[in-house]
Amino acid sequence: MPWNTSGCLEPAAFAALAGTLASEGGADLFLSGPGCPGATRSMIGFAPRAELAAPAGTPAGALADFCFATPDPALGFVGYGHGLALRGVPSARPGALPGVLLRKYGAWLEYDAASRRASIGGPDAAAVRRLERLAQAPPAPRLFTPPAPGPVTASLSRAEYEAGVARALEHIRAGDVYQLNLSIRFGLHAPDLDAPGLFTHLWRTRPAPYYALLRHGPFEIVSTSPERFLRVVGGAVLSQPIKGTLALDGDRAACESRLAASPKEDAELSMIVDLVRNDMSGSCEYGSVRVGRHKAIFAVDGLLQMYSEVHGRLRPGRTCLDLLLEAFPPGSVTGCPKRRALEIIDALEPHARELYCGCLLVVRGEGDMDSSVAIRTGWKDARDGVFSFFAGSGIVVDSVPEMEYAETMAKAEKFLALGAR
Repeated sequence: MPWNTSGCLEPAAFAALAGTLASEGGADLFLSGPGCPGATRSMIGFAPRAELAAPAGTPAGALADFCFATPDPALGFVGYGHGLALRGVPSARPGALPGVLLRKYGAWLEYDAASRRASIGGPDAAAVRRLERLAQAPPAPRLFTPPAPGPVTASLSRAEYEAGVARALEHIRAGDVYQLNLSIRFGLHAPDLDAPGLFTHLWRTRPAPYYALLRHGPFEIVSTSPERFLRVVGGAVLSQPIKGTLALDGDRAACESRLAASPKEDAELSMIVDLVRNDMSGSCEYGSVRVGRHKAIFAVDGLLQMYSEVHGRLRPGRTCLDLLLEAFPPGSVTGCPKRRALEIIDALEPHARELYCGCLLVVRGEGDMDSSVAIRTGWKDARDGVFSFFAGSGIVVDSVPEMEYAETMAKAEKFLALGAR
């Protein structure tokens, strides 16, 4: 079928187009993995024409001015460090990435895999025409060649991570927090890593709802997140926090029953759902916040993940960015109470999270946004050839340090495998 600026695009043709645009430097991609629950519209920004690269703590008005001054969509991220600044938690660990990165484009493409509808728009006629030509006959994207195996460093050894979990448990038993997320930063030395090729390869072979590829200076960012942070459509708000992880090993139904029946995983999810409800309430209409599909389960990356849906309705006079910043950083990757959790995390972790545990987002207007939690996320720095990535686990009172370390390593597996051959 011929393709035009608003028409049908078959999934194979869209995959070919996405692969082509990933290999070019002038596109940022936010893709929904095929067949995943919670799938959303894919958005590709092409030919960047405006950018806000701002430090952590940049006033909310600057973000709103950039996103809402013109009606075209903005794509980008808000880093975890911006959340520390919002909550007044000082950190002595500087990062190389901006605290906030947002872009607008000369052209963009939106694709809905369910309806197979695609549309192209944008203020730059030449960029729109070029994107249309690529969509009509996308060249075959280059195949991904794994990098040569390289050394992998970790900010915390196994013994150090387990000791960190033990210290987190002391804080929990002392009543400082109810739950805490503890992470490890890994570094793979892989100068020949084709990050855009890795992004395309993983999107096709290990789909997840919220893939993203962005570039900034020497950095190529690859996010393969399974978790939605906040969505706003027509005033309706949805968050889908994930808490509860189990390796999918053997019979799926038996594994799902074991995960759902775990008191530890139930407590982990229930506490974070309560935190998310509280985070959303300040920007939502009174009485509109409610929980649905509590303890639903889906599979991704060879893991079973348990999640819930928290719904609300945006209050008149509030925007999607008001909601996002009031709830930031995401509760599922921090802990509760949130501010105290942030302080303890900063004391226990020897690394800067930077973008990790922040969010990636698409903003289409004051009441139209989707965002993911920046987990299963890494970036290559062309200056030293290191691909940095992270993984972590949620700690509650009945956590076992050895099991939390095993869960963390399971979440890091897809990136660790790049250096393991």
